Parts: sequence; structure tokens; C-alpha cells
Amino acid sequence: MTAGFSTLDYIVFVLYALIILSLGLWVSRTKKGVEKTSQEYFLADKSLTWWAVGASLIAANISAEHFIGTSGSGFAIGLAISAYEWMAAVALIIVAKFFLPVFIDKGIYTMPQFLNQRFNRGVSTAFAVFWLLVYVFVNLTSVSYLGALAMESIMGVPLQYGIIGLLLFSAIYSIYGGLEAVAWTDVVQVVFMVGGGLLTTYLALDAVGAGEGIFAGLANLYERAREHFTMVIPEGKIYVPDGSGGLKDAFIDLPGIAVIAGAMWATNLGYWGFNQYIIQKGLAAKSINEAKRGLLFAGYLKILMPIIVVIPGIAAYVLLNAHTPEELAAILGKSVGEIGTIAKSDQAYPWLLKNFVPSGIRGLAFAALAAAIVSSLASMVNSTATIFTMDIYNPYFKPNATSRQLVRVGRIVAIVSLGIAAIVAPQLSSLDQVFQYIQEYTGYIYPGVVAVFGMGLFWRQITANAALWTAIATIPAGIIFKVISPDMPFLLRMGYVFIILCVIASVISFAETGVKVKSPLPPESRQRKIAGFSYVFFVLGLITLIAGFIYTPEYSYYGIESLFFLAALFLMIGIILYTNAKMPLSDPKAIVSDPVLFNTGTPFNIGAAGIVLIIGLIYYFLWY
Repeated sequence: MTAGFSTLDYIVFVLYALIILSLGLWVSRTKKGVEKTSQEYFLADKSLTWWAVGASLIAANISAEHFIGTSGSGFAIGLAISAYEWMAAVALIIVAKFFLPVFIDKGIYTMPQFLNQRFNRGVSTAFAVFWLLVYVFVNLTSVSYLGALAMESIMGVPLQYGIIGLLLFSAIYSIYGGLEAVAWTDVVQVVFMVGGGLLTTYLALDAVGAGEGIFAGLANLYERAREHFTMVIPEGKIYVPDGSGGLKDAFIDLPGIAVIAGAMWATNLGYWGFNQYIIQKGLAAKSINEAKRGLLFAGYLKILMPIIVVIPGIAAYVLLNAHTPEELAAILGKSVGEIGTIAKSDQAYPWLLKNFVPSGIRGLAFAALAAAIVSSLASMVNSTATIFTMDIYNPYFKPNATSRQLVRVGRIVAIVSLGIAAIVAPQLSSLDQVFQYIQEYTGYIYPGVVAVFGMGLFWRQITANAALWTAIATIPAGIIFKVISPDMPFLLRMGYVFIILCVIASVISFAETGVKVKSPLPPESRQRKIAGFSYVFFVLGLITLIAGFIYTPEYSYYGIESLFFLAALFLMIGIILYTNAKMPLSDPKAIVSDPVLFNTGTPFNIGAAGIVLIIGLIYYFLWY
């Protein structure tokens, strides 16, 4: 493709860049002669309001893999890819109510730090290394690559220069200012992101509607790409490019009901509940209540996201397939060569921006994309620095380090991680849908993350050895399943790995009675209540397990075997609740949280119910 930016587009984009850099540097300023403390640099001095928490969460989450990658999956697969967004909205409610209050109450900076408090330094270090590898080699590389791909397609900037430029842009204020600069610039970035994204969707739908308005465009979109509006994809229904010139079954990426009942929950709970660069925004909230409201706000923004990042991909699919190249050239008043085509799915969004968004507005739309990219890169860089500094450097190399030394090390680590990402990112150019690459490779660690963190938070029986061996087994178990059954959808594979890890954690924890201590049980009335809930989960688990065995042979094409994951989750919750209520022995570092931490007011409960209702209606009307 040739460059599609006009002078006006460049002016708009440069203005955006100046606003973000100026704000980031202004927020980062300190009084003369005063050094930033580690709490200011890594947790924004715990000053974030609910709307800043919610906006910063979404800005960190929505990035190039959404605008480019999810639009590419929308182009190839359709609206079903929105499951990652809509299930995330429900996961945010769970995180807000049950996970985040405990983390804030414990006053932690990082997720590995929590593991050190709950288990020991070995478990903490294992997960610190996991996260550092994922952030540098998966997240930073994929986001910078996809952003540079857009710059190459729209602005004509060579891929390698685009990668370096984006990484440097995010580094300027994030390395200097820390999380405070990242979070407050995120608030502005979200305005650009949502505003520019909605504008692009409006123009895309208007183009599909042939000038008759967006509702006509939406009707045409549904009529001409009906198969792209299926939320639950059975095996053999949709085939998409495999990145090497062939086709693959979309079931491999989105296996039927696994997006609702399967390991999609492990992905979302692991990502939103225990992922440092996400949860760090909640940890920086002014209070637990502000954090809870912030996550609920983020949940509603997640519901909105498919309109911004998936619908444009489907619109590009319709526009490209409903017209010949000559017809498109006549409509747009350009030559066939100027319009270009979509050689791989991830080029759908840049192609749409270049051809159907007018000059000036194109600069604003690209600013929205750049906002998503830069805010995510800044968050990832800050969290990489935080984990290395607080969980590796401080405990192992300099336990008595001052705040000044910690901040300096954090900045050095940020620079090194950016350099590695700049070298690795161009290697992703052979992939067709980078979003699926991200999901699959982060999927190797999420089953272990959810098992260890979830049990660590709520199960008094799990021991440090059980957590460590569960962590150690996580990646090998995923690799073994991949080798044994390479064609198994990764969401199903994650489900089986989760089941194995639950068994490992349970067997070791129950066997290690010698390391446990006597601890007081809850009051009798609370014991009965907790035990009663455990029976409900036992029954749900057994029903789900039986249903899985009965229906899998007949409905395997529908991903029905994902019920085994759900059964394991229900049974594990039942075991946790029952043993917490009835077993007087527990791990010496077990957490006993005040039930008041989990209380939520009527506004939160109504808001949470609204999210569940909206998503339930979407799946009801667009199931198949």
C-alpha cells in the first residue's frame, strides 16, 4: 500500500503527540531537588480516582492488538472474537468484588510480591520471571509490531522505523514519570481512543450503507456477512487464513461454547485479576471503593469496545467482497493501485482508515490508534520495570536499596526491555492474526496463574510447595498437550491443563499436613453458611461433569468438552469453601480476609447486573 496521509492528517497527529507528551511530562514533574519515591513512581502515590482507574485500565488493555489484531480477526472470523471483550466485562466484576480488595488490603505493589507474602520467595520469583518473559517477548513485541504495521500501511513509514518510533514515544514520559504519568495521560488517551474509534466505525458503516446512513450500513453488514455475526462457532463452519497461504478452521481459535463455559475464564480472570500491568492501576486507587467503581466503569467500556474494534473489520470484509477493485476505485475516485488490497487479515483496519476515512479525520482516527498503542506500551514498560525492581533486584541484589536507587533501576530496566522488543518485534511479520498469537502464547501461563493466585487468595490449605510445583508444571503441561494434540484448540488445551494443575495443587496441599498449623474456624453460623455454598458448587460440578461425559461424543464439534474445565472450577471452589469451613489445620501463611472487604453497595450491584444483562441479551440474539 502507498501512504494515505495528507498534510492535515499529519498536523492533527502531531498535535495529538504534543498534547500527550506535554501532559505526561507535566504530570511527571517534581519539586526542585525532590526525588520521586518508589510509591510515587510505581503506584502513582495511590492517588487515582475511580474514573482514572477505569480509563487507565482500558487504555492499558486496548492497544494495537485490538485496533489492528481484533479488527483483523473481525475481518476473518467476525463478531465471535468479541467474546474476549464481553466475557472480560463479567470477569472485571469478579475481580472488583473478590480479588482486588484483598490485594489493596495487603498493601502490595506487585503480583509476585503477593505470592511472596502468601507463599515464599521461590513461588514469587517463578511468576516474576513468567511475567517478564511474557511482557517483553509477547506483549511489547506484538503491540509495537502491530502499531508499526499500521504506520507502514497508512503513513508509509518502514516497519522497523515504526517499531522504534512507537517504543521511543511511549518511553519518553513513562520512563521519566512512572505510573502517575502513565495513568493520567491514559485518561486523555481514552478520549482519543473512544472518540476516534467511534468516528471510524461511523464512517465505515456509512460507507457500507452507500450514503444512506449508519443504520442502513448496519443492516447491509448483517445481510452481506451473516456468517460474521455468529457468536458461537461450531467446528467446520468458518475457515480463515492460516498465515502461510492456506486455510484453517476458525474453531481452532474460538471453539464453540468454550468462549462461555471454558478456559476463556482462565484467560480473563488471569489477565484482569493477576496481570501486573492491568491490576497495577487498581492498586494505585485512592481506596478500595474507588478501585471497585473503577473496574465496574472499565466493564462498561469493554462492552463498547467491539463496536470500535470489531465492526470496522467486518465492514472492511464487506466493502472488499461486495465490490470489484474497479468499482471501489470508481466509488473512491482513486486508482486500483492507490486503494490496495488486504493481503493478511491484520491489514483490514489500516486499509479502512486509508480509503474510507477522509483527510483530517484520518489523522484523528490514527491518533486514536496511536493512543491505544502508546498507552499500552507505557503500561507494559512500567510494569516490567516494577516487577524486575521490586521482585528481583530489591530482594536478591540490594535488599536495603533506597527509593532513589529503586527508581533508577526501574528506568534502566525499562530501557533494556524496549531495546529487546525493538529487535524481536519484526519477527512477527509472518503471522496473519497476531491477536491469536498473543492469546495462545499467554495461554501457556494463565491456567497456572489462576490456579496459584486463586487458591492463594481463598484457600487456607494450599502450601508453598503445592504452589511452586503448580507453577513449575504450568508451561510444560501446556507444551506436552500441544505436542500430543497439535490441532486441539488452545482454549480447550488450557482447560485440560487447568484441571491437571488443580489436581497437583490439591494432592500436594492435602499431603503436606506436617507444615500446617492449627487455626480457628469461622463462627458456627458462618461455617454452616460457607458449607452450604460448598454443597451448591459440588452439585453444579457433578452435573456439569456428567453432562460433559454424556454429550462430548455427540457434540464435540460444538466445543462441549469445555464443560470439563467448568466442572473442575466448580468442584475446586466447593473444596475450597468446605475445607475453609471444616478443617482446623491450615497453611501458616494462609489469608483470612475480613468479609467486609467483599461488600458492595447497591449502585455497584445494579451496575454489575446491568453488565450481565447486556451480555446475556447479546448472546441470546446472536448465538448462532
